[in-house]
Amino acid sequence: MADAQPTQGSIEPVLDIQNLSKTFPGTLALDSADFDLRPGEVHALVGQNGSGKSTMIKVLAGYHHPDPGGTITLGGEEVTIHDPAASRELGFRFVHQDLGLVSTLDTVENLALGEGYATGFGGRIRWRAARRDARERIRALGYDFEVRRPVGQLGAAERTGIAIARALHNWEQARVLVVDEPTASLPSNEVSVLFEAIARVRAKGLGVIYISHHLDEVFAIADRVTVLRDGRVVGTHATTDLDEDRLVAMMCGDVQLSPRIDRDTSIPSTPVLEVRSLCGTVVDDVSFTAYSGEVLGIAGLTGSGREQILRLLFGALPRSGEVLVDGKAAPPHPTKSVAAGIALVPADRTGSGSIVDLTVRENFTLPDLKRHSGIGAHLSKAEERAETREWIKELDVRPPRPEAVFDSLSGGNQQKVVLAKWLRMKPRVVLLDEPTQGVDVQAKATIHALARKAAAEGATVVIASSDDAEICDTCDRALIMRDGRFVGQIERDDLSPETISSVQTGAAAIRA
Repeated sequence: MADAQPTQGSIEPVLDIQNLSKTFPGTLALDSADFDLRPGEVHALVGQNGSGKSTMIKVLAGYHHPDPGGTITLGGEEVTIHDPAASRELGFRFVHQDLGLVSTLDTVENLALGEGYATGFGGRIRWRAARRDARERIRALGYDFEVRRPVGQLGAAERTGIAIARALHNWEQARVLVVDEPTASLPSNEVSVLFEAIARVRAKGLGVIYISHHLDEVFAIADRVTVLRDGRVVGTHATTDLDEDRLVAMMCGDVQLSPRIDRDTSIPSTPVLEVRSLCGTVVDDVSFTAYSGEVLGIAGLTGSGREQILRLLFGALPRSGEVLVDGKAAPPHPTKSVAAGIALVPADRTGSGSIVDLTVRENFTLPDLKRHSGIGAHLSKAEERAETREWIKELDVRPPRPEAVFDSLSGGNQQKVVLAKWLRMKPRVVLLDEPTQGVDVQAKATIHALARKAAAEGATVVIASSDDAEICDTCDRALIMRDGRFVGQIERDDLSPETISSVQTGAAAIRA
């Protein structure tokens, strides 16, 4: 656990939530929830997607107005949060999973977003002072990098540090820092850097609400953990009084996790995906073959090429080299890749994998509208709804409504829809890029089971992930990337996070 701060019950909470509820049409998203946060404490808020975590945070952020009857007390004084401006004025600060940074701007410019610049005579920006301030704010969190570099060239942990520094502008006015899935896109070797930054925040006396689906992180950094399930608080405990099995049981209740579907472990013999001399901006002369019935993992640290390789295969990024499916060339264009039998579930499910303003039904059937088109190309919404309901039931998408707006779903349920819309196409090759990033333990199990099921039905599944445990749990073998090339292949019996890490960093060499 992180360095202990005073958390005895006698200390007055900086934040005390009592009997908080929030109702949306047809849904009670938050049901009489209680939560408190102490000064200098990291308090984890966990639960499955759709459990009410996001609703509680959006109430604190002023985006949702709670139902009558609940109270929010800040520093011993009951408050009302009318809007986001009021939330910030009261001292709430937020770092969301989508950091809201502009990759082409540098640290100085990103810190100025929403704050503006210090100006001098004639309204001119005082650039030297702005750079000095940026360096001081970054170093206060334990980071040390050149603030004039474009943010897109920085590491994931450094980008998260910029978002925290921006959120905590004017330290003395901040009371509560909410950090939502901060490590969702961080490689494991950068998590400790983030934890050190959070430790510096708590040392200043701020309370930190830490939201994560990575339970190992909860035990590593949090003093206490509150579990939400179906909108209700099912318990608050010191992390020292829990273990991971009990925490999972609190989160899931009596719901059984989807069982793993094992496959025949015999050596694969039917090539489906053949890649020859694939090159991109980072990926350099990569060749491999993947087989029918196989789940192949691709692991690598950020910047290794892992983040690009699936988009290169799909034709979403410019490439050279050959990609063949069942012996036939797949041209480097997404539409032609789909026609060749390749499906890509991208890491950015809301930016690249969906149209967030459309309904679940519309997103689900979008890749193949002809299936439900009749005379005169008239689209049958009744047929669309019927098929969508079948998949919703199979995947336990919540809420179970085909006409729900995609953007209203939690991250895990969004990911189920994005995955299902491609699986219904029966592709020969399924490319999954960070498939369980930011989803809960049950949704993760469901997604992994779907990947195994697709392979069991004869497809080739390729998973590129920064989560080494995901590769080990799901894949039959793993190819390890470093500096744009494959530097090792690890067979299933030898797969472990430790083995993957050692090859990623160059500490060990394994046959490529």
